[in-house]
Amino acid sequence: MTLHSELFPAPDTDLVSITSQPRLFKATGARVLPNVEWVEIQVKSVLNRVQGMPFKWSINPYRGCQHQCTFCMWPETPVLMGDGTHKPIAELRAGDTIYGTMRDGFYRRYVRTTVMAHWFTQKPAFRIFLEDGTSIVASGDHRFLSERGWKYVTGTEYGRERRPFLTLNNKLMGVGRFTPQPQKNSDYMRGYLAGLIHGDGCLTTYSQARPGHRHSIMHQFRLALTDTEALRRAESYLREYDIPTRAFLFSGPTAQHRAVHAIRAQTRSLVEAVRFLVDWPGVPPEDWWKGFLAGIFDAEGGHEHGVIRIANTDEVILDHVRRGLTRLGFHHVTEVHARSCEGRLKYVRVRGGLPETIRFFHTVAPAISRKRDIEGRAVKSGAALRVVSIEPLSREVELVDITTGTGDFVANGVISHNCYARRTHWFLDQDGVNGWGSRIFVKINAPEVLRRELAQPSWTHEEVHLGTATDPYQPAEGAYKISRQILEALLAARTPVDIVTRSTMVVRDVDILRQLADGPGAMVCFSIATMDAAVAREIEPDVPPPLRRLEALRSLAQAGVPVAVLLAPVLPGITDQPKQLAAVVEAAKEYGASSLWTNALHLGDVTRQAFFHYLEQRRPELIPQYERMYRGKYAPSSYRRHVQEIVAALKVRHRFQEPRAGSRANQKDVLPPPQQLTLL
Repeated sequence: MTLHSELFPAPDTDLVSITSQPRLFKATGARVLPNVEWVEIQVKSVLNRVQGMPFKWSINPYRGCQHQCTFCMWPETPVLMGDGTHKPIAELRAGDTIYGTMRDGFYRRYVRTTVMAHWFTQKPAFRIFLEDGTSIVASGDHRFLSERGWKYVTGTEYGRERRPFLTLNNKLMGVGRFTPQPQKNSDYMRGYLAGLIHGDGCLTTYSQARPGHRHSIMHQFRLALTDTEALRRAESYLREYDIPTRAFLFSGPTAQHRAVHAIRAQTRSLVEAVRFLVDWPGVPPEDWWKGFLAGIFDAEGGHEHGVIRIANTDEVILDHVRRGLTRLGFHHVTEVHARSCEGRLKYVRVRGGLPETIRFFHTVAPAISRKRDIEGRAVKSGAALRVVSIEPLSREVELVDITTGTGDFVANGVISHNCYARRTHWFLDQDGVNGWGSRIFVKINAPEVLRRELAQPSWTHEEVHLGTATDPYQPAEGAYKISRQILEALLAARTPVDIVTRSTMVVRDVDILRQLADGPGAMVCFSIATMDAAVAREIEPDVPPPLRRLEALRSLAQAGVPVAVLLAPVLPGITDQPKQLAAVVEAAKEYGASSLWTNALHLGDVTRQAFFHYLEQRRPELIPQYERMYRGKYAPSSYRRHVQEIVAALKVRHRFQEPRAGSRANQKDVLPPPQQLTLL
C-alpha cells in the first residue's frame, strides 16, 4: 500500500516518443525496486502550463504507465479528432491530436489535446443506450460526464464500493451520436468537384484576337484557393478521371492576405472533361449531395461563432445548397447579406447549434480543417442524451483506453473520462493493487528542451514547480541526473523553482539550490505523513523513513535553502491523533522547516478500491469508520476543519512564523483545497 499526497496535481502533458527499448535499471544507494523498467523517451515540450493551481508552470522529469487501467471502451468507439473528423479508438496512436475539454469559468469547453498512451485489455463490459440511439460499450469503471458531474457506468449506493453511477434519470453531456463519414466513391468525388468548381473555379471557353493572327478559341479551367487541402483533394479527384492539372502560385502572400495557390488545365479535351464532370445531374444520388455540400462549403462556406453559412449570388447554386441540406435532413434558413447590392448575396445558414455543426462535418467531410475548428465551444446538454438502459454483456470483451492531456475525450458524441491517475501518480511509489510504479519513463532530453523553452523571448521568469505529477528524485535520477540538469537550466535562466519530493537525493543538488535561493528563489518541500517509523513503512514502503527525510531537510536549511513540510495526507484512525500530528509539527520545526501545511485524506475515484484493499489487508477494523466518513471523495468538512485547527494551534505553539504578505513563503503557506490532496 502506498499513499500519494498530491499537493498540486499538475498535468504531465509532454508530447513524447520512445527512443530506446525498455531496460532494467537498479538504483544504487537507494532501496532497490524489483522488476522496474526505466524507459528512455524523447519529449517535444517539458514546461507545462497549469490551470486552476496557485502556480502557472510545472516540470516533471519522469512519468510512467503500466497498462492496467479500469477505464476502457469498445475498440470501434469513434473518437473526435482534432481536425473535426472521427476515428475508432482502436486506431488512435500516441501523439494523435483529438478533442478533450477543460473548465473555463462556468462552462467546460472543447479544446484540442494529445493522446499520450493507448492500450488494449480484456474486461467485463456494459452496453449503454442513449435517447438519440447512441450505443456505447464500456467497462463498469468507465466514467462519463453527466448533467450532475462525472459518473461511473456502475456502482452502489452503500458500502465500500459506493460511488456516483449512471441511472436512467441521468443525461450525458456532449453533441450526440456521431454520423458515419461518407464513402469517397465516384458520386461523392463528382459532387465535391461540382461544389468546389461552381463555387470558386473558372471554367470558360472564349475567343481571343492576337495581332497578325486569326481569332483563337481559348479553353481554360482554373481553380485558385488559399487553402491547399481543398486544392490537393480536387487535384487528386481530377486525376482519378484522367484529368491532369498543373499547379502554380496564383498570388503571393501580403501583409493582409495569405498566398493563393492554383491548378489549371488549358486544352479543349481537358476543359470539356471538367465541364462534363461538374454539370448538374438530373437526379443526384445521396453521395453526390454529400460531396457537393463539402465542395461548396470549402469554396464559399464559413464557420464563425459556431454558425455554418454558405454564401453565393447564383440562385442555381443556392438552390442546390438548399436541396442538398434538405435531402440530408438539415434544417436551414436563407438570409440576405446586410451589405449586398440589390440583395444578390445570400447566405444559407444551418440551424441546430453544435450538434448539427458536428453532424454536418461528419456527414459531408469537407477538406479544409480550419473551417472545422470547434475549440472554445461550450459543452452543453442540448442533444437527446438521456440514458435509456445499461445492459451487461455476457462475456469479457477486448476494450481500449487512452491517456490524454486533458484527462478526457469525446467518445461517440459524449464526454468520456480517461486514465487521469496514470498521469498524476508519483511513480516512485508502489501501488498495492495495480503496480503502477513498475515502469518509469525517463525524459532524457528534458534539460535540452527546457533550455530552449526558457530562452524564448516570451518567457517572463515565473515560478516553476518541479515534481507536481511524479517525484523528481526517484531512483533513476541517481544515474540520469535529469532533475539536476533541469535545476541548472532554471538557474541559468534566472527562474525561481519549488520542489516537492519524498526523497533524500535532493541533498545532492544543494550547491545549485543554494545559488537559486540566493538568486531567483527556491524552496524544497518534503512530504511527511507521520513520524511513526512502523506506520511509515506500512503506508510508504519504498520511501526513505521520516527521520532521513528530516535530516535531508535540515541539511538544506543549514545551507540556506528554504524548506517546508507537507503534513499530508492525514489518515483517519491511523495518523490523525493530536500526539501524532504534534510529532510531525515539532520535528518539522526542530529540523528547520520554515513553513508547514496540511490536509486530510482525499479518496479519488480511481483509488478508492486500492485504499479499501489496503484496509482489508492491514486494518480491517477501520473499514466501517471509512465507509461512514467517505461516502464521497472527501472526509466530512467538520473532520477536515478539526484537523486544520489542531495543526494551526500546533504551529502557533512551535512558533512557525506567519510569512509576510506577498512573500514566496506566504504564497506557499496557503492551504490548498481538499481536491488537491489525492491518494493514489
